[in-house]
Amino acid sequence: MNKTYFIWIGIHFLVWLVAIASMTTHLNEIQLASLCLFFLLLFLLPLFAGKSMMQMTLFLIQLLAITVIFYPDENGFYPFLLFVQALVLAEAVFYLPRLKSLIVIGVQISFMLLIVAEVRLSISELAWIGLFYLLLLLSLLYYQSIHIRQTVLIQKHGALLEEYRKMKRQLVTEEEQARQGERMLIGHEIHDSVGHKLTALLMQFEAFRLTAAEKDKQKIAELKKLAEQSLEETRKAVKSFKQKDVGGLQGVIRLIRQLEMESFMKIHFSVKHGAFAASLSGEQSFAVYRAVQEALTNIMKHSSTREVQVMFESPGGSIFRFEVANEATPNPYFQEGYGLKAMRDRLEKVDGSMDVIHDGSQFVVRGSIRLADRRG
Repeated sequence: MNKTYFIWIGIHFLVWLVAIASMTTHLNEIQLASLCLFFLLLFLLPLFAGKSMMQMTLFLIQLLAITVIFYPDENGFYPFLLFVQALVLAEAVFYLPRLKSLIVIGVQISFMLLIVAEVRLSISELAWIGLFYLLLLLSLLYYQSIHIRQTVLIQKHGALLEEYRKMKRQLVTEEEQARQGERMLIGHEIHDSVGHKLTALLMQFEAFRLTAAEKDKQKIAELKKLAEQSLEETRKAVKSFKQKDVGGLQGVIRLIRQLEMESFMKIHFSVKHGAFAASLSGEQSFAVYRAVQEALTNIMKHSSTREVQVMFESPGGSIFRFEVANEATPNPYFQEGYGLKAMRDRLEKVDGSMDVIHDGSQFVVRGSIRLADRRG
């Protein structure tokens, strides 16, 4: 149920309270049963959302119940009948498409003509009722035209928005593929040129060692070891070029850019106290990236807000801290899930820690990592 339904409920209770209070006689059993039936159908209406035929049937039964409740007796015509009928017609125009709402209006006019035929009204009273219905129907139909036009525009906007998101995703994918292709090309060039030459150099060192004098073998072994280290570092560099995920601050910035484009999140990203200059290792950098990624993903899944605060800092250069915070409603049954536990485990493996704070107004994921070059 949305807020609109509860607004309709409030208006109904207000109008019916005034209408029944204005009646000079008590309701009989049939009228009470019709009143109960009316409100029963009113509460059943949300169950048939999107089913216009069932909703039209409910509105027609409600109009019949109103006619029974306010059918003229010796006291004559009840003026508040017009307000109750107007309220039901307004609801029908709001919920139903044009054709079905016109059917409800036609049936209502028939019931009204039946009631008018049973009482003696003056020409001025008939003219007043006719003018009331004319203005009511014109205003309702005009509102319905605007409402239909707005609904069509919302649907078109949703379709355009979805197409925009697809184009953005495609653009990001193509950009990532182009970047990855360049990285792979550079990696292959390093492997084919530097790697092969270092391998050939190692073979030459080994061959030279076998024929060299005893006094030169130690020096050759040291040169061979240096070449082996260079080859191993080259292989690590080539392997890093093949990785699709980029960690650290660079990866976080790319992630924020992607979320802002695709998910329309408003992310306030701040870097304080030398965070860009922090000497994070590769594993630590990637752990920070994964932790921020998981925190932002949780916000998208479980939070109604689309505004997030992301902060990095490295006070004194001895520790690196990050924080992801967003507004949240109180939840006494909150428990850490698998994602948060995995984040904590990943940070602890790189000499870090993580705290989760849920104080009722904010949900904060705060982590810290000790920097290797400042350990005492």
